[in-house]
Amino acid sequence: MKNYKTINFRSILLLSLACTLMMGCEREFSEDVEFASFPPNGDVFLDTFSAGLNYFPFVDAGADPEAFSVDTNEAFEGEASMRFDVPAFGNGFVGATFNTTARRDLSGFDALTFYAKASQAASINSIGYGISGETNNKFQVTANNLNVSTRWEKYVIPIPDPSKLINETGLFWIAEGASFEGDEGGYVLWLDEIKFEKLGTVAQPQPAILGGEAISEQTFIGSSITLNGLTQTFNLADGTNQTVSIAPSYFNFESSDIGVATVNELGRINVLGEGTANITAILAGVRAEGSLEIVSNGVLQPAPTPTQPQANVASIFSDAYANATESNFSPGFGGSTTETSIATLNDNAVVSYVNNNFTGIIFNSPVDASGLSFLHIDVYVQQSGTEVGIQIRDVGANQTIETDVNTGLPIGDDRDLRFDLTNLAVGQWTSFDIPLGGDLATQKNNLGALILVGGPNFILDNIYFYTE
Repeated sequence: MKNYKTINFRSILLLSLACTLMMGCEREFSEDVEFASFPPNGDVFLDTFSAGLNYFPFVDAGADPEAFSVDTNEAFEGEASMRFDVPAFGNGFVGATFNTTARRDLSGFDALTFYAKASQAASINSIGYGISGETNNKFQVTANNLNVSTRWEKYVIPIPDPSKLINETGLFWIAEGASFEGDEGGYVLWLDEIKFEKLGTVAQPQPAILGGEAISEQTFIGSSITLNGLTQTFNLADGTNQTVSIAPSYFNFESSDIGVATVNELGRINVLGEGTANITAILAGVRAEGSLEIVSNGVLQPAPTPTQPQANVASIFSDAYANATESNFSPGFGGSTTETSIATLNDNAVVSYVNNNFTGIIFNSPVDASGLSFLHIDVYVQQSGTEVGIQIRDVGANQTIETDVNTGLPIGDDRDLRFDLTNLAVGQWTSFDIPLGGDLATQKNNLGALILVGGPNFILDNIYFYTE
């Protein structure tokens, strides 16, 4: 009965090789057979869109579809450039992918290059290539915080492993906007001569997983963990090192003991047995920095079974109750390092938090807890000294989370209650029943979120509001 919401770009890539069956026998391919390939066209935008290129703004995410245009008054070379009018804070953002219906073989190139300038000095949040519904973003590459100036300059985004890009449609994408009041916005960004090139000067590859760190994680049979911090760094011709964030499918992942844990091409680790396994990776023949030691402690025992009747409960996450609302357990707060996963362990779903600094559980619709008195929560930790802070937030009549960026305190009609989950027993569940007092005593009819800090590693279950 636990409801949780995830958002994914979903598509199906169907590749089929057909062979003729005759007389009930399957014929083998001759060594002379040449399979169909796609044109090695690296052009994206040179005065105009290249063949088959289309513009797909991220409208569902809040991008302004009118913020992009082709500018015939400004160009680095030729007669036109791409123009992006980056709005001021609060007015959306510029975001789009440029995909082609004519698939490309990009394996002969080693970088995406382009020229850029802006009406003011700025930093592009995210820019790259490989967003493709047909491959589910399998080979996405992202350069973050790319600095641009008021004069035309050339930029290089390397390809981690060109041999992977034999059937690519996602040629270019960008996302840029003001993230907060006072952040850059209200300016014009121009891009020109966007194309894939074979530079021959992209050198010294330095792949990394988990940000290049060697990490050990305690876990249980049935857990699933997704590797993050996947990057590739190249030295460019001007001597700079360019680091890009890359999709897991560029790597070949390895497990030292597949009886304990396996890892697939999407960097998803499944814990199968008790013991220890070391997860490493290789990219284009180069061993990646960083590793993950999986220490599986066997089967996780379930949290205590709740005893409150359903009629007295507004549940957020529990197998024991129907939930009062769906929730987003991975809100992606800016600056958050938290890795959140929903795992079914010993036939019981739990929420696992790794590397938490701050995150939240955001309710899809507010919970009216006017007639309720407590928040119940069960916590499991595996390291002594672990403490978790929780903030119960009433989002007020406007049902919007409003926070002072300097103090972190609620503002406007928001109210909150903060509580520290301490004295956590190692290796067993600790239960808490938190009275909805303080500022929430008289305002708890629009509960909209739980904010979590500390840890950094812990497991939660049976999160619900109730009255006795």
